[in-house]
Amino acid sequence: MIEYQRDDSGVVTLTLNDPDQSANTMNQRYVDAMSAALDRLEAERDQVTGVIVTSAKSTFFAGGDLPSMIQARREDAPALFELLGTIKRDLRRLETYGRPVVAAVNGAALGGGLEIALACHHRVALDAKGTRLGFPEVTLGLLPGAGGVTRTVRMLGLAPALMSWLLTGRRYKPADARDNGLVDDIAATPEEMIEKARAWITANPEAKQPWDREGYRIPGGSPSTPKLAAQLPAFSATLRKQLKGASLPAPEKILATAVEGAQVDFETAQVIETRHLITLLTGQIAKNMIGALFFDMRAINGGLARPEVQVPPATKVAVLGAGMMGAGIAYACARAGLEVVVKDVSEEAAARAKQEGDPAVLARITTTAEVGDLAGCDVVIEAVFEDPKLKHAVFAEVEPVLAPGALLASNTSTLPITGLAEGVSRPADFIGMHFFSPVGKMPLLEIVVGEKTGDEAVARAFDLGRRIAKTPIVVNDGRGFFTSRVIGKFIDEAIGMLAEGVPAASIEHAALQAGYPTGPLALADEVSLSLVQRIRRQFEAAAGDTYERLPSHALVDKMVDEHGRPGRAAGQGFYAYENGKRAGLWPGLAGLTTDEGRAVPLADLQDRFLFAETLDAQKCLAEGVLRTEEDANIGSILGIGYPAWTGGVLRFAHQHTDFRARATELAKRYGDRFLPA
Repeated sequence: MIEYQRDDSGVVTLTLNDPDQSANTMNQRYVDAMSAALDRLEAERDQVTGVIVTSAKSTFFAGGDLPSMIQARREDAPALFELLGTIKRDLRRLETYGRPVVAAVNGAALGGGLEIALACHHRVALDAKGTRLGFPEVTLGLLPGAGGVTRTVRMLGLAPALMSWLLTGRRYKPADARDNGLVDDIAATPEEMIEKARAWITANPEAKQPWDREGYRIPGGSPSTPKLAAQLPAFSATLRKQLKGASLPAPEKILATAVEGAQVDFETAQVIETRHLITLLTGQIAKNMIGALFFDMRAINGGLARPEVQVPPATKVAVLGAGMMGAGIAYACARAGLEVVVKDVSEEAAARAKQEGDPAVLARITTTAEVGDLAGCDVVIEAVFEDPKLKHAVFAEVEPVLAPGALLASNTSTLPITGLAEGVSRPADFIGMHFFSPVGKMPLLEIVVGEKTGDEAVARAFDLGRRIAKTPIVVNDGRGFFTSRVIGKFIDEAIGMLAEGVPAASIEHAALQAGYPTGPLALADEVSLSLVQRIRRQFEAAAGDTYERLPSHALVDKMVDEHGRPGRAAGQGFYAYENGKRAGLWPGLAGLTTDEGRAVPLADLQDRFLFAETLDAQKCLAEGVLRTEEDANIGSILGIGYPAWTGGVLRFAHQHTDFRARATELAKRYGDRFLPA
């Protein structure tokens, strides 16, 4: 696991190289190997002039051993305490070895990898593609527990450590990591990296960590310093603002670990850090988040839903429509190195696709109003108005000029793919590629398979999605597919609450405190109530007499048809707007219903959101719209803002202490739509 090599100058290079994994992780093999390496270093101290820690992998160190961590139970706490104690003791032995120690970070150093680097006296990072440094633990419901919190606070001070590194989960490029204090130098090549490491060892024979030097004080002061003590409430306020009122244990524990640890000596701070990590490790929320955001994500991006067929890669992409979605799709494809042609009804309209962005990326985008300019495109992605007749017309226009066998994709968010495929001559090559707005920020791609879509089309769409850095879930056809259908339940439930007389502010706060990224009424304004109305009427027309009308439907009609408040784009919806920004909830909401309302417990409001989406997702799985639970969990978190702490829309039901009983209770109080299947 750790190769030990001492050269003639006395410099020992410890090369991390797990023989059984593509990446180094903090597993038991690492623990044993690091202890053995430190034992040997101490035995050979008189012959050693310095130490370089580096990796033989393309990455430096990937972090903790998540397959083991997800299995941690409360009864495992003593063993975890001993294991973490061993890891920390060896890193402490490394930094107090009495010789200069340099981390030569030759690739990504995330979580545990960065913690190893911080236990060195100096860090040189290779400025190469893919090199990132950071603490992603908070995004998995954990905290950096191998000394990461303790050392970062002592190196940078409380505020920079928390706000730049520990609470953000941000992954920095080497130059940015240097600017933010945890990297000392960067190198352009592996050879230069090692040369710089050796030079630093020669120049700093008496190296010590700052906190091991006499007279050391934490930058910015400790919590007992009056100036910093006065800032502590602001830290909590910032965290509350970041969490939007939700109570999530990982960021709260990180804040507690940092503040508590800054008031005691280094060794005691390490123990505090360990105890807080074990609390998180043995809790359910970390298991949910690791299960979804590591294991489910790895399975999906690894091709869980991709048919095992060989297909040619995309080379030239046509995008039909230069609106916000079309422009975003075009830019994403061009950024991935693809040649892109954007067509719209006029050159002026098409030119909207090149209004802003990196000039080098925009140079790969051609805009046109001429269908002939799409010649040679082997992929076409349609992003025009949600009207089946219009979509049929644009495909009929462009299909004859495309490359033979071109992939035909629609960015529709709700219209059934099987019906849209009736407008093309090759339905086997027709597929849905549902992007999310804004395309540049939203990581999900929902690939929708129609009745006649072939495996080759699915594979080509999947490969294109991965090439443009999207996480592709694959679902079967159905009105609204998975994401649009399920998020509709979230919006319907919120508007239904409003119709019941629940105060709008209570509805928004309940969702935020449940962990949703935005309130449902604000989301409805963003989507636009006129679109919500149109989609609902499409569903109603398709279902006929079997369609269930809800109180929310009448309220939406009243907002759009009577009050002329269709949403943010029009400057008025559930919220009032000033210069395009929300300026508070519309005061007229209170008069939209004659129902005086009733006292609804906060927990019920929150569970109505969570259960409404989960129950419909279960129906999607039973009906075959969803192919896998992994697609449901990742699609719900990345695509429609289902709270990440749940581990996803279906995992929420699995991990709930009594999902069926709670659903039945909600059904008795609020309607049969909550009855479990």
